[in-house]
Amino acid sequence: MKLLLLGLLVFLATHSVRIVADDWRSQARARWGELTWKAVFSLLSLLGLVLLIWGFGLARQEPVQLWSPPLGMRHLASLLTLIAFVLLAAAFVPGNSIKARLHHPMVLAVKVWALAHLLANGNLAHVLLFGSFLAWAILDYSAARRRDRAAGTRYRRGSAGATGITVLAGLAGWIVFAFWLHGMLIGVRPMG
Repeated sequence: MKLLLLGLLVFLATHSVRIVADDWRSQARARWGELTWKAVFSLLSLLGLVLLIWGFGLARQEPVQLWSPPLGMRHLASLLTLIAFVLLAAAFVPGNSIKARLHHPMVLAVKVWALAHLLANGNLAHVLLFGSFLAWAILDYSAARRRDRAAGTRYRRGSAGATGITVLAGLAGWIVFAFWLHGMLIGVRPMG
């Protein structure tokens, strides 16, 4: 459990600099240069991710069950992860209405993904992992929206075509992950 906690701390702290110290981040990027900043950020993120994955894998070997979610939560989690995949696609497909309306769909995707997994899993490692990501995503989304308001950021309207491509890309990603990759990478087959 210690490796999981350390990984969460490193990974989420790295990704929280903009939330808690945006001015310092801007100064450090200017002082260190863009390339150095990105290299340090990437290395810390990778270190945190490796520790997090390793720690979560170890924690899953000796689960501490806090509660047993009802079977229906698995179905709700599947629906929520589909929504999360569409939101994730919205972060990358240019000119879609989802991003135009929600502004930060990747962070919202993390929020929905984390909530889905909290609803469907009741052991301590899952609560720590997904609860931490949910709390981080709530704080990050709020901070990003405040930055947008302060900067007067305007998002251009999206088109129906780009939005359709976004939904189809999210659905395709969800199908591949839910039916094949989740089982292969995580060891759990959410679709049986």
